[in-house]
Order: sequence, then C-alpha cells, then structure tokens
Amino acid sequence: MPQGGIDQGEEPAAAAIRELGEEIGSANATIIAEFPDWIPYDLPAHLRRRLWGGRYRGQTQKWFVMRFLGVDGDINIATPEPEFDAWKWVQMAQLLDFVVPFKRHVYSQLVDAFGHLAASEEGDNP
Repeated sequence: MPQGGIDQGEEPAAAAIRELGEEIGSANATIIAEFPDWIPYDLPAHLRRRLWGGRYRGQTQKWFVMRFLGVDGDINIATPEPEFDAWKWVQMAQLLDFVVPFKRHVYSQLVDAFGHLAASEEGDNP
C-alpha cells in the first residue's frame, strides 16, 4: 500500500501515481476509484518522537484504488530511496492481517468501501 506526500500544487491523484512509481519502481497503473473523504490516523505515543523528526503526531490521507497494468517483473522495490523490503499480492480480505494496529481503522474503511472491486477482479493479481 504505497503512500506518500503531495507536493505543492500537485493534485492528489497525480501524487498517488507519482508515489507509486517512487515506491515500487513502476507507475504502470490507472486509478479506478477514489475514497470520498480524507482519513486521519494518529501515531502511537511511543512512535511520535521517532518518526518524522517528532514534528507530527499522525497524518490525514487521501486513498485511491488502482489497477496495476504491468507484470510482476515491473515491480522493483530496490528504488533510490527504498521504503519496502518485500512485497506480495494479497486478497483484500487478508489485508487487515498485514496492517500495523494503529492504522487498522484506516484500512478497515478501505476494505469496506472497495471490497466489491476486489471481488469483481478475482483471478487478477491474487
């Protein structure tokens, strides 16, 4: 679930595609849905001092669903500034099993909102 910041003057959808390319080495995707609201989360107190130089207590995020148009070989997480050490496709129903507890409410909203899209794509990118 690549995530990232929005540059000054950049539209959220464009930022999502850019961040995808920066984080997985491929922006070969198209946006198929957008969550209607911004979703906030707070970092647990023990992480607030360690992450982002202690300047922020959490984030508010805009989420998009994308259809990956490439092949698995297009994904290269060994980017110039790597953010992941591994990747794999998972069924949306399993997504909450891989989420840090403090962001579970965010991903739960996404699964509820977009689960029907994953069900219609069964067989693609298991």
